[in-house]
Amino acid sequence: MKAPLQEAGSCAIGTRETGQARKGAAISGDFYVQQGNPAIFNNFGGTNKLTQKKKNNNEYEDVQIYGPEDIAFMKIDEVIKKVNNDLNPVKEKEIKRTPSFEHYYTENPTSELTVKELVLILRNGHKYLFKAPSGVYGKKRIDRASILLIEKVELTNEKVLDMGCGYGVIGISLKREFPDIDLYMSDVNNRAVDFSKINAKNNNVNAVIKQGNLFKPWEDDYFDVIVSNPPIVAGKEVLHELIDESYYHLNENGKMYLVAYHNKGGKGLENYMKQIFGKVKELEKSGGFRVYLSIKRG
Repeated sequence: MKAPLQEAGSCAIGTRETGQARKGAAISGDFYVQQGNPAIFNNFGGTNKLTQKKKNNNEYEDVQIYGPEDIAFMKIDEVIKKVNNDLNPVKEKEIKRTPSFEHYYTENPTSELTVKELVLILRNGHKYLFKAPSGVYGKKRIDRASILLIEKVELTNEKVLDMGCGYGVIGISLKREFPDIDLYMSDVNNRAVDFSKINAKNNNVNAVIKQGNLFKPWEDDYFDVIVSNPPIVAGKEVLHELIDESYYHLNENGKMYLVAYHNKGGKGLENYMKQIFGKVKELEKSGGFRVYLSIKRG
């Protein structure tokens, strides 16, 4: 047996509980609601609002209120559609956002800047201090590959380029170890360049430091020595361009020192250095890293 109907005046029917309007509850020009169903009651021109209807002595449930001006000129199907839409509003799709990841060779890092002070101690006992910013490679510790490269390079008074210098560990350390060299440094990462300048000043090192991708800052320059601890994740095309351009920007008998993890791209770089320079020598290997040397012969 159906529950008795309760006159509701001009109203629309719906419940937050079921989320459905019931077409069968509409009768002639006025609307009715079966008892026990949260509904919309208002015959006094009230505005569209949310209120509560008592279910029993202790419980209440939400109902949606509409006045005659809200639904007076709507067809029954339109009223039902409106109620259903209002009771079950279309929620904006939640966009799953994953933390963006920036490589340390990003030109303009957007990560929050934090700075850590790091100490480099070489085998000879020499100690150098560096400020390492977030968004630049080696921000937590000075990496073993860079240290290995620093300790294998032999210099006197050459014109030296530290390509992809980061915050300046390799170039600045070499200048301190070999004070007669002319030091040039560059990196695509603006933050790296800024901190290379800070670290050079703090370590009393004179250097020409520029921002730019690969050899773009040095189009008209030539060097006696190029050193690099390149980002393997930059990909083969970028790394091959680094070796190609290094050969071009070296003076006759100029040297290229490169350090890489041998089994994670280093072997391919060694082979490509041999292809471009004619020969390549493995100077050092330690913990999977290799230091490669090629010389440009006339």
